[in-house]
Amino acid sequence: MGKLEIYDPVMCCPTGVCGPSVDPDLTRIASALFLLKGKGIEVNRYGLANEPDQFITNKEVNLLLNEKGEDALPLVFVNGQLKKQGSYPANSELASWLGVGEDELAAPKAKKNLL
Repeated sequence: MGKLEIYDPVMCCPTGVCGPSVDPDLTRIASALFLLKGKGIEVNRYGLANEPDQFITNKEVNLLLNEKGEDALPLVFVNGQLKKQGSYPANSELASWLGVGEDELAAPKAKKNLL
């Protein structure tokens, strides 16, 4: 299918639900990645604080960090090719790059209890 790799900046958690406020972009990307994994796509996410060796061993990541510093992060690779840097991709971008429908990456809406 495909392989997606994301190199995250230093943060307390990749879901966006920790800390003083919820980051909706991080919760959206965490949900999309979960759904992509369910479709058989290999998803690897590396955090600078917890997995610095991944940032060193990937020559392109290392070069971008040396050139631009942490402003380059997050870095998003699809099948080994850099697709985006400095921000997380929109669901439409992920869908296009990985050959899935954009609607397949939307978090399911909560059902209202009508009782």
